[in-house]
Amino acid sequence: MKQRTITISDLDRYRDYLIEEERSGATLRKYMHDVRAFYEFLGETKKADKESVLDFKAYLEQRYAVNSVNSMLIAVNGFLSFLEMQECRVKTLKMQRRFCTGERELTKAEYFRLIETAEKKQNQRLCAIMQTICATGIRISELSFVTVEAVKSGRAQVSCKGKKRAVIISKELQRLLLRYCAEAGIRSGCVFVTKTGKPVDRSNIWTEMKKLCSQAEVEPEKVFPHNLRHLFAVTFYRLKKDIAGLADVLGHSSIETTRIYTATSGDEHRSALSQMGLVRQGEDGWPQYADQASAL
Repeated sequence: MKQRTITISDLDRYRDYLIEEERSGATLRKYMHDVRAFYEFLGETKKADKESVLDFKAYLEQRYAVNSVNSMLIAVNGFLSFLEMQECRVKTLKMQRRFCTGERELTKAEYFRLIETAEKKQNQRLCAIMQTICATGIRISELSFVTVEAVKSGRAQVSCKGKKRAVIISKELQRLLLRYCAEAGIRSGCVFVTKTGKPVDRSNIWTEMKKLCSQAEVEPEKVFPHNLRHLFAVTFYRLKKDIAGLADVLGHSSIETTRIYTATSGDEHRSALSQMGLVRQGEDGWPQYADQASAL
């Protein structure tokens, strides 16, 4: 069995590799945190092999939820691949598909109320940003790729996490953004910028969106930029029923990531079960034997 002593130098080289791969700051911090946890778990010897990785997996299972365990294992597996120790990689935990509660899921009606409120507040930039995210599924960190040139061509070339993809801009969104650029005097480059000309960031948009909640009558817990991407994904999937296509549009490397967006709510699932008609109905429309069951 292949064994290797892990060194601080290995961690430093892996960090440099992630930077070269243009991973985001949040991803870099998360991966390095998880890899260091594995490094500390190895004890004084720092010797890693398949058995030690399996022990680390068992250690995580006893302390963390399934999602957290899998997230950490993905980071460690990436580190092992970097060290050319692919045979030491371990499988993530299997998860039973869960149903969304819907408590934090933004509905289309709520989304349009947010848009209307932004218009009433004459915040045209926020209005255009929200519709751009929700109509394309783009990440908030990718907004800088939406340029005047991209809008005119109807296609934005996005580069994120070492991957490139084309984001299609619909004719309706194209017209909206061209009108916004004309009114804002933006003739080239990034469409969404601050007063100083810098691309808007997550904190700008988050704060402005939260200010819409009360007037739009939408729960604040539902109002954050990523939920617009989620609404796009849910709407796309319900229309096309193509999870592979959705993964490409969202820029996901794994369809398993995309499944998070396509999980149905418990109410939707319950409605689908009722529509199957597999419970015998009596003449009065009640399920057969309902009287006997209610007496139990």
